[in-house]
Amino acid sequence: MRKFKTESKRILDLMINSIYTHKEIFLREILSNASDAIDKLYYKSLMENLSFTKDDFQIKIDIDKEKGILKVTDNGIGMTEKELEDNLGVIAKSGSYDFVKNLKEKKDIEIIGQFGVGFYSAFMVSDKVEVLTKAYGSGQAFLWTSKGAEGYEIKSAEKEQHGTDVIMYIKKSVEEENYEEFLSEYRIRELVKKYSDYIKYPIKMDVEKTKKDPEDEKKSIKYKEEETLNTMIPLWKRNKSEIKEEEYNNFYKETFFDFENPLKVIHTSVEGMSVDYNAILFIPSKAPFNYYTKNYEKGIRLYTKGILIMEKCAELLPDYFSFVKGMVDSELTLNISRETIQHNSQLKRIAKSIQKKIKSELLDMMQSDREKYEKFFNEFGLQLKYGMYENWGMNKDEVKDLILFYSLNEEKMISFKEYVEKMKDSQKYIYYAQGKSVDAIKLLPQVEKVREYGYDILCMTEEIDEFAIKVLNEYDKKEFRSVSSGDLGLDEKEKDIESKKDKEILKFIKDSLEDKVVKVRLSASLRTHPVCLASEGDVSIEMEKVFKAMPNSKGITAQKILEINPNHKIYEKIKKLYEEDKEELKDISQILLTQAMLIEGLPIENPAEYSDMVCKRL
Repeated sequence: MRKFKTESKRILDLMINSIYTHKEIFLREILSNASDAIDKLYYKSLMENLSFTKDDFQIKIDIDKEKGILKVTDNGIGMTEKELEDNLGVIAKSGSYDFVKNLKEKKDIEIIGQFGVGFYSAFMVSDKVEVLTKAYGSGQAFLWTSKGAEGYEIKSAEKEQHGTDVIMYIKKSVEEENYEEFLSEYRIRELVKKYSDYIKYPIKMDVEKTKKDPEDEKKSIKYKEEETLNTMIPLWKRNKSEIKEEEYNNFYKETFFDFENPLKVIHTSVEGMSVDYNAILFIPSKAPFNYYTKNYEKGIRLYTKGILIMEKCAELLPDYFSFVKGMVDSELTLNISRETIQHNSQLKRIAKSIQKKIKSELLDMMQSDREKYEKFFNEFGLQLKYGMYENWGMNKDEVKDLILFYSLNEEKMISFKEYVEKMKDSQKYIYYAQGKSVDAIKLLPQVEKVREYGYDILCMTEEIDEFAIKVLNEYDKKEFRSVSSGDLGLDEKEKDIESKKDKEILKFIKDSLEDKVVKVRLSASLRTHPVCLASEGDVSIEMEKVFKAMPNSKGITAQKILEINPNHKIYEKIKKLYEEDKEELKDISQILLTQAMLIEGLPIENPAEYSDMVCKRL
């Protein structure tokens, strides 16, 4: 028994219990090593004009359920006894890494292994591991055997062809762990598809099938047939001009388990000094059922050299583009387990490039296919609005040009840019109104004066809208202004329409309403309605409603202003009551405030009291 040349037990324990988070990763590591071994022989054939082509190479998986053996065989370069000793006798020494480091030319070869620990992941699922190998050009094969950290043996053996067999004696299942799943054809096929589908050599396995018995059609005969389990060439590495739309659609639906075709496919390849990757990204037609919940997990599949590293790499997508699905393949510097990235700066550069590409494609869709873009926005626009608002508007400039709102003048969805392009020279602000629906907004009293000037109004019907607008504050140096604002900037004479007598009456009404409003004034904007509510300060009436629906809102309220139409007959009634019956005017003031609150959709404190006051005066 030979001893490992490092603190083997400690390293193996670390590897099995800490480095790899999922035991199923072992198959990815063994298949990656097999691919590396073939790459080495293929490179040797290029350098020495040997008679090999890529079609000569393959990886074979064999399962023996009765003996509990899983075997992975490659016909790559193989190892000599010294290489066995150097590569498998010293944990964390990578033959692949040394091989690449010593290459003078690295063209046409990609070596996956870097740290030399991936092979030992087999011990996570195996009681014993054997490596039967024969180096290319050698007449002698060798068998390496180990049961773990205690050590290993190397002895001469027989093997016809060059290459390596990794023979794993799978552990018996225990209550906590099902090891025997790795002796299932279905499970092995699943793991190859998940992690190693794009290894560029065929991974083959004899698969059990059934067919009708030719002598008795009622019976079936089981037989074995060799199948290639991996597709080998990733779709994202193929030339876009050679890929049909149907191929993209089928790939998306099969990969992400969607029943509908993607709304948009983004196939891109970037090569440069700072960033280098291939990617295929998809924008779904429908938001997943759990998209706007805490259970939804964003992320793009991350590959390096065709090997899946992360199922969902969240770092590649900002939250406001979390709806994007897809995969990115890049030559990354990995950590020792190959499950995370060694240097985050690489990911950041790729993420920034992807973010820029997604935004560019969405803007192009908005211009060239508006119907499709509006379909997209109907599904994911809410997420873009959250992106504009979150983190105190840190990403607002990245998102603002992708946002749409319904225009009262245009009677369709428009962008901020489209609104500003049609603003009149006399218009100071981008006007908006908040409400439950477009129809409800059209009926708001505050809308009348703005529309009288011919100015457009953007309709905001979702709770997040006004919060996002408050963070954005302006677009193209044009400030946003709510139609419920105390100052609409429409007529400078608004401040001078109250006479001394009017001020007395309005003060009386304000005093009778106590702290329910901060001000009562005559309105220059109302046309047909008797009253409305306006607000001043940072919290609008619509924002107050949102806060009230939240737990622990701590009584956040808007500073409300009751506006009265001086040209409405109700104001004639008010002036008369002020002279003749001030107690009655107090009740009328309460009724008018309640009506204004109902128009705004605000809850009233005492509906029964309001009903009694109205019925009394009918």
